[in-house]
Amino acid sequence: MTKKILILNGSPKKNGNTAILVDWFIQGAKAKGAKTEVVRTDFLKYKVNGCISCRRCQVSDIYECVIKDDAQPVLAKMNDVDVIVMATPLYFYGASAQLKLVMDRMFSLFKWDNDNDTMTTNLKNKTLVLIGSAYEDIGLKDLENPFKITAKYAGMKFASLLVPNAGESGEVKDIPGIKAKTIAFGKKMAG
Repeated sequence: MTKKILILNGSPKKNGNTAILVDWFIQGAKAKGAKTEVVRTDFLKYKVNGCISCRRCQVSDIYECVIKDDAQPVLAKMNDVDVIVMATPLYFYGASAQLKLVMDRMFSLFKWDNDNDTMTTNLKNKTLVLIGSAYEDIGLKDLENPFKITAKYAGMKFASLLVPNAGESGEVKDIPGIKAKTIAFGKKMAG
């Protein structure tokens, strides 16, 4: 079975460490026959900044955000792929704001029945992947934790590739073995 992989690149840098890691990941995934699509979250145009908790998504049968902007089709695609990759540099011990805006809107991909204390989501049994890099060797576990929690809550599998000491933009290429490791990770996620 050919896996479909949606990659959200949360970096505002076109040729930065995150973009390089994403390219290597895609090489590996495509080597295993996966179909990949990359969304540069820094180019998305929004009507609102993040989820506004209008809860209109909760009265709809469709698992998507009702706000019609560039995030809406990205969120809808999450329903139709096998693997969702979130790629981000570490910014103040968390994901980039560009990625976090989309993550907040993922609220629309869950349906809660508070009277019966139940939740359903089309994300169940999919895989959530984090690709994260940091300038130095601190903060990556803090970055990883919200993604891990989200995956567990949604009933998703979780995997991560965390790259410490990536340095400044583009310097990730200088880390011995990281290209091969990232390509292998892409193959594994596509397998």
